[in-house]
Amino acid sequence: MRKFLLFGTIVFICSCSGVKKTQEALNSGNYNAAINKAIVNIAENKSKKSNQAYILLLEEAFKKNTEREIQNIKFLKKDGNPANYETIYESLASLKEIQQRIRPLLPLHVVEENRNAHFSFKNYDSDLIAAKVKLSEFLYDNAIGLLQDARYKTEYRNAYEDLKYLEEINPNYKDTSDKMDEAYQKGLDYVVVEMINNTDKVIPQRLEDELLNLNTYGLNSLWTEYHTNRLSNIDYDYSMEVSFQDINISPEQVNEKQIIKEKQIKDGYQYVEDQNGNVIKDSLGNKIKIEKFKTVRCDFYQFTQFKSAQVLGVVNFTDLRKQQQINQYPLASEFVFEHIFANYNGDKRALDNDLLPFLQAARVPFPTNEQMVYDAGEDLKNNLKSILTRQSFN
Repeated sequence: MRKFLLFGTIVFICSCSGVKKTQEALNSGNYNAAINKAIVNIAENKSKKSNQAYILLLEEAFKKNTEREIQNIKFLKKDGNPANYETIYESLASLKEIQQRIRPLLPLHVVEENRNAHFSFKNYDSDLIAAKVKLSEFLYDNAIGLLQDARYKTEYRNAYEDLKYLEEINPNYKDTSDKMDEAYQKGLDYVVVEMINNTDKVIPQRLEDELLNLNTYGLNSLWTEYHTNRLSNIDYDYSMEVSFQDINISPEQVNEKQIIKEKQIKDGYQYVEDQNGNVIKDSLGNKIKIEKFKTVRCDFYQFTQFKSAQVLGVVNFTDLRKQQQINQYPLASEFVFEHIFANYNGDKRALDNDLLPFLQAARVPFPTNEQMVYDAGEDLKNNLKSILTRQSFN
């Protein structure tokens, strides 16, 4: 019974909290939030007693929101600014969408007042279509004007956004799709990518190919296009130069370490004797015996093969139109090859368990310098991806 009462108390508190937040949204003029909260709760179970409060809040929020939006639409129409068409269209679309969400819930009965909640619905279709026509004309004309007179790429991008929105609300309007393509191509930043090796070491071709395969970096930049092969018909805006400055490869090293291990191990058993040399027996007449131990020793020889490669460079971004460097990022990576093997002399039983696997290993060939540089490239790719993600040309 206590558990049931506790559960009921929690549900009541949560319900009150939800009603309170909805009331706060209504009181602060955030009618959409109040409407959304009320609809969500009512839709779960409109007959639920605790949802009566949401019905009254929805009724009030709907009325106040409708009045405010209609007044605002009238003002914007009277203002006569074509830039207002978008707000008018969005407001009408919102009013219609709210009605469509409430209609399936009807009727909503207010128990205490013995009546159904009142919602004054209106058909906004004609007004919405008229607003869409005017908005479509405005968006199209504004975008065409930007395409014709633009001096900066940001203006082409603004034209693209207008046309994209136009395509969403009014698909296939005139030649919107073609104009979108034109705006997109003119709004793009084109970046040519070059790799330079200023070291006296060889950069593996496959590493160079992987570093320059920008498609693998998962970049998601709408307005930036990278080219690793310069195209003659494109006037590039920026260059990205990946410059290797230094490659340090350590000598191949084999370091030896000797470890001496001693351990006491069981070595059978012996009978317990008294001081006269007689074997002692227990109460049942059995001879008493104890385990014998002996000390074993082992010389453990550990060999560590070691070789490292460090690749250092920079990534430079240059504005080709202004011939100015705009950003420089360090590029660095290190790869360490380490292999351990061992042998021993003496009694292997003296060795700890963590040393035994090294006895199964053997010396292996050192990787070539080219392989070391390639292996260091894994971090280089991650670093380069991070740089490309941070770099913004806008």
